[in-house]
Amino acid sequence: MSKNNVLVKQIWENPKKFLDKEVRLSGWVRTSRSSKTFAFIEFNDGSCYKNIQIVLTDKLPNFSELENIYTGSSLIVEGKLVKSEGEKQAFEVQAKSIEIVGVSDLSNPIQTKRHSFEFLRTVPHLRPRTNTFMATFRARSIVAQAIHRFFENKGFTYIHTPIITSNDAEGAGEMFRVTTLDLNKLPKTAEGKINYSEELLGKEAYLTVSGQLAVESMCFAYRNVYTFGPTFRAENSNTARHANEFWMIEPEIAFADLFDDMDLAEEFVKYLIKDLLEKAPDEMKFFNEFIEPGLIEKLENILKDDFARITYTEAIEILKKAKVKFEYPVKWEDGLQSEHERYLAETVYKKPVFVYNYPKEIKAFYMRLNDDGKTVAATDLLVPGIGEIIGGSQREERLDILTQKLKDHGLNPDDYSWYLDSRKFGTFPHTGFGLGFERAIMYFTGMKNVRDVITYPRTPNNIIF
Repeated sequence: MSKNNVLVKQIWENPKKFLDKEVRLSGWVRTSRSSKTFAFIEFNDGSCYKNIQIVLTDKLPNFSELENIYTGSSLIVEGKLVKSEGEKQAFEVQAKSIEIVGVSDLSNPIQTKRHSFEFLRTVPHLRPRTNTFMATFRARSIVAQAIHRFFENKGFTYIHTPIITSNDAEGAGEMFRVTTLDLNKLPKTAEGKINYSEELLGKEAYLTVSGQLAVESMCFAYRNVYTFGPTFRAENSNTARHANEFWMIEPEIAFADLFDDMDLAEEFVKYLIKDLLEKAPDEMKFFNEFIEPGLIEKLENILKDDFARITYTEAIEILKKAKVKFEYPVKWEDGLQSEHERYLAETVYKKPVFVYNYPKEIKAFYMRLNDDGKTVAATDLLVPGIGEIIGGSQREERLDILTQKLKDHGLNPDDYSWYLDSRKFGTFPHTGFGLGFERAIMYFTGMKNVRDVITYPRTPNNIIF
């Protein structure tokens, strides 16, 4: 590689450093146009959202090939960075030589026009070449790095929790089964049931729905911990908010209650927003202009204001008084539907709102029973446009109550003996939450469908490769 080889990002960050100097770029054609003896190429090398214009003349020996070069073709460009005479860009590269590394076939489905999101979902391996998805997946990368930085700065220990598990953390039973057995010749017990002892792992196994139980036990040794990884739900939900494979961030904090949990969650969300606004100004400008007008102002206002906090019972009272006809009736014992969550966040509070102290019957077994005997110390963070993006709770630290709650949820305490050990051998109050990574990205970018913030979405009847 030439000593002058640079990235487009480096040029945009400090154009004066490279102005009137020879540069060498490698990347791809976004668009091209020609005008007799001149041609112009919008060029991107993947290092940043912005393109750079390449100007070439018929003095180049391969000009006839380049003037009709197609979107997606790979080039190595050598030339001088100069001030542009055009109004659309401050500088451009006057090419002295251009090597065509790879010519894109004319059947390339990514063309110089707007494509619908529905169409682009059929070519997930190609859609990052469009403006929208280049911005979206870079935002995803930036937020992912910010997550680790936030917890590292606060002294948390990062825990890798298993993807294959034998326990259902939520007690919902909506799990993908993992098996090494021959489905055409299943081994049977004397009673005629499937003999799972012949599994490679020796028993039934599933893809995890949450890393919480595993990371929770680590809290007893490291105090404050978190895990961040893929989770799976075998739900046949064809909505804009649900996917069968998604990522979760799950911190756990020791000697803390539900209000500490909400404090941490609010600080965390604001940190991620602030970091994204600072590190991706071009991408955020794109989202603000083409995806959700007013997005940047919305996010900046979130940084200035405290999140609202109301009890679940207060939320039900507000919804019952609402002059809106909901599709689903509002009942205290039934929980909140998406339309209820969005009404609270979008119409009533117009900002993120924590709802806490939910009925015990509609929440997981590990959530701490409140003194009223009817509710548990659980909270959901509801945001405008999405609904719930965080679910958290204070964990039930009392061994006898936790054991009974397992039974009440139809679960066998023996299957959770390892989890009960944490209470048996030194219990204390602790709390945590789970942030759905993709829903957070939707909220931060204005994207409206979870399928469009995951590189290769896994949803019902959709696994292209």
